[in-house]
Amino acid sequence: MLKEFFTAALGMLNQQTRLEVTANNMANANTTGFKRQGVFERNLIDARANFYNVKGDVEQNDPPIGSYTVFEAGSFQQTDNPLDLAIQGDGFFVLKDIEGKDYLTRAGNFTINTDGEIIAKDGKKLQGYGGDLVIPKEFLISKEGFTDFKSVDIKITENGHVFANNREIGTIIIAKPQDNNTIQRISNQHFIAKWMADVEPVNPDDVVIKQGWIEGSNVNVVKEMVELIELQRMFEAGSKVIATNDSTLDKSIAIGRYQ
Repeated sequence: MLKEFFTAALGMLNQQTRLEVTANNMANANTTGFKRQGVFERNLIDARANFYNVKGDVEQNDPPIGSYTVFEAGSFQQTDNPLDLAIQGDGFFVLKDIEGKDYLTRAGNFTINTDGEIIAKDGKKLQGYGGDLVIPKEFLISKEGFTDFKSVDIKITENGHVFANNREIGTIIIAKPQDNNTIQRISNQHFIAKWMADVEPVNPDDVVIKQGWIEGSNVNVVKEMVELIELQRMFEAGSKVIATNDSTLDKSIAIGRYQ
C-alpha cells in the first residue's frame, strides 16, 4: 500500500511543477519580451529508479519532469516611443550591467539615463558594436538650459544604426546563439549564455528592428487558463488517492490492533 503513496506523490510533484510554470506564464502575460515556459517529461523509468534509490528521501531531480523556454515571437505592439524597439526575426538585444556581465533580451523598452546612456528598465546598458550607446549630453539640454530627454531627436534604422539629431552614435548589436538551448533564463526578461563563444552578432544587413514598437509576451492567456484548470483537477485527484489510501491504512492498523 505504501507504493500507492509514492506513486501518487510522484504524480503530484509533476503536476505541481506544471502548475508553477503555468501560473508564472499567466503572471507575465503582459511582460514585455517574456517567453513562456513549457514542461517536458524525462525518462520515467530512470526517474523512478532514482526516486526509490534512497528510501524516504525524495530528491529535487527525482520527478521525471522539467521546464524549457519557448522562443516563439510575441505579438508586436505599436507605441510610437522612439526608444521602444522590437526585433523582427531571430536574435536578442545585448545588455551589460555595472559588473560588465552580458545579458540577452527581447524586451526592447529602453530609456535614457542622466549620462545619456540608453538603458533597459533595470539599468542595464544597451550595447552597440563600439560598446555602450551614449547620446551626447549637449543633445539632452533644452533651450532653457535644463536636462530634457525629449529635446533629442532619436532615429533608429531597421539595420540598427542609431542617430541622435542626425548624428550617428553607433549600431545596435543583435546577437544570436547557435542554439537557443545554450542560453539560460535568469529573469522574466533576461537570459545569459552558458558559453559566450556560441553567441555571435547578426550581420546588420540581416537585422530588422522596428522603432516605436515593442514585442509583447508570447503567452496565450486562454490556453494557459484552460491548462491551469485541468492541472488543478489532476492535482486534486492525486490528493484524493493519498487521502483514500491513508484512510485505508488507518483502518488496517486499527483492525490489526483489535486482533
